[in-house]
Amino acid sequence: QVQLVESGGGSVQAGGSRRLSCVVSGGGYTYSSFFCMGWFRQAPGKELEGVARIYTRSGTTVYADSVKGRFTISQDISKNTTYLQMNSLKAEDTAMYYCAASLSARCTVVAALSPSGYNYWGQGTQVTVSS
Repeated sequence: QVQLVESGGGSVQAGGSRRLSCVVSGGGYTYSSFFCMGWFRQAPGKELEGVARIYTRSGTTVYADSVKGRFTISQDISKNTTYLQMNSLKAEDTAMYYCAASLSARCTVVAALSPSGYNYWGQGTQVTVSS
């Protein structure tokens, strides 16, 4: 059974930073078995939004326009871990943040930030930004 465990959430003031981590394990897969690792978020009353994606084999990244220049997704394959460094946080970044893993090559092209392109999900970690 594949498990994704997020950590690093919490409360931060606007303009501050936070780093989220996601460790993937189980299911007989290695980290590189997944084409992509992604971060998504969902604010109260809003739809799930794709934030960032990394193609595990090349390290190439894709970002939502709302976070470009502020957030950075990265990975440490030796630790089966994906990170999301969040800088210059805004109140509108407040949300539950989810890590997801994709076994489909679609995540490298058309489904980069689409929840439908991902097979496995973590339980989420809350980030609250106060202004």
